[in-house]
Amino acid sequence: MDDFTDITYKADNGLAWITINRPERYNSFRARTVDELVKAFKKAWNSDEVGVICLTGAGEKAFCTGGDQKQRAETGDYGPSDSGLFEIDALHHVIRDVPKPVIAAVNGFAIGGGHVLHVLCDLTIAADTAKFGQNGPRVGSFDAGFGTGYLARVLGEKRAREVWFLCRRYTAAQMENWGLVNKVVPAADLHAEVRAWADEILALSPTALKVLKQSFNTDTEQFAAVGQMAYSYLKTFGESAEANEGITAFNEKRTPDFSAFRGN
Repeated sequence: MDDFTDITYKADNGLAWITINRPERYNSFRARTVDELVKAFKKAWNSDEVGVICLTGAGEKAFCTGGDQKQRAETGDYGPSDSGLFEIDALHHVIRDVPKPVIAAVNGFAIGGGHVLHVLCDLTIAADTAKFGQNGPRVGSFDAGFGTGYLARVLGEKRAREVWFLCRRYTAAQMENWGLVNKVVPAADLHAEVRAWADEILALSPTALKVLKQSFNTDTEQFAAVGQMAYSYLKTFGESAEANEGITAFNEKRTPDFSAFRGN
């Protein structure tokens, strides 16, 4: 029996459903959530019964809204983890490295670190009510690895810079038009659509799919090293007054004032 508290895992006819189960926090992730997601992806990786993996969020409001800023404000970090580290980099890698197609079923907000997760998935199917966007610069955070470089590869430089530099919210239809979403369906049809796509994939050669995924990944693997370097600085930056203003403003539901830091 899996000892999961922050996620759920279910395998059904070749399709593994991995669901972030923190709807009261808009499916934001703390360190434990990330640990459990890594374990779930590895479980699906190792299962002969699974050929396709779907990542989604519980409820109707959110797919994932990134790091839990309330947790960050309360403890100064994302809480305890199995290793003592915040294993977000490991989660990014396992989504890319698992030799099975991963579908993001975006049922609501895919914001910040949650937006990065859907970008990293091989395919994205979205409810017509879904909303997309970045949030890092609002809360004193950033993703300078796959969340930027790989996003630019998918969207193009101008669109990717718009996403990060303006932190706007985008509809599912806009993201489909930009090429970041494969298909948009009514919210009530989301799971059925994922099931249909998974069944098409499951009829194909798993070895061919594995090699194809690895081939696609090869072209963008250099972003991993950049991301590790950026993450090293992110920890230091997260303890700064500038980052603290972002976290505090978020939790106080006000606009942050970063004007004092523009000359740095």
